[in-house]
Order: sequence, then C-alpha cells, then structure tokens
Amino acid sequence: MIPYFLLQSLPVSSATDVNNSFNYFPIALQLLFAVGFVVVMMGVTHWLGPKRPTAEKLDNFESGIEISGNARQPLAVKYFLVAILFVLFDVEVIFFYPYAVNFRELGWEGFMAVLAFVGFFLAGFYYIIKKGALKWED
Repeated sequence: MIPYFLLQSLPVSSATDVNNSFNYFPIALQLLFAVGFVVVMMGVTHWLGPKRPTAEKLDNFESGIEISGNARQPLAVKYFLVAILFVLFDVEVIFFYPYAVNFRELGWEGFMAVLAFVGFFLAGFYYIIKKGALKWED
C-alpha cells in the first residue's frame, strides 16, 4: 500500500494504475519456481534413488507384530454411527463461538436466534436418543 503523501506527488494517471496485473508477476514467477523445484526434486530423487526391492522389504509391516487373520473383517455399524454423530454435534457446537464473541452487538435478537439453535440442537439429540442410535445392546 502506497502512503497518501506519495500518491499526491504522482501524476493522476499513475496513481490510478497502482494496482495493475503486472504487479502480480513476481508472485506468479515465485509460485512457478516453487512448483517447478518440487517437481524436479521429486523426479530426480525417484530417478537417482536406490532401488533394491526384496521380499522382506515388500512385506507388510504392522509394528513388529506377525500378521494373523484377515484385515477385511466387517465392523459393526454402531461405530460409524457414533463417529458420524460425534462429528455432527461437535461441528454444531463450533457455531457457538461467533455468538460468544459478538453477544453484546447481537442483543436480544441474537439471543433468541441462539435459543432457537439450541432448541434445534436438543431436538436432534432427543431424536437420536429415541431412535436408539446410542444404545450398544442389540
């Protein structure tokens, strides 16, 4: 940003052309060099790196524990359901932060909106409890 006293000394045509597309050329050039550097380095390391595949290196490694059984066993849907519900209600709680920051400016109208939000929140929680989504016994 150019200080105001410098803008006064510039001719009118150059003061309006301060923010043209050519000013972004150095940023584009730096971005181009950064991407090119990453691509070249990855290519060179892949091309020059050692390649000695052995049966032991290609075998699956699970923290030093010998492999036993099939990893494709089905899991209960309850685990996924609880995880999705946790994410859903956790993300809803994030919406309380903007209200907490601006509660004085929002006044009673904002308070009523937050009460409606909490009402919908509790209605959804009541619904999943009544559906038995959090019961582990079958």
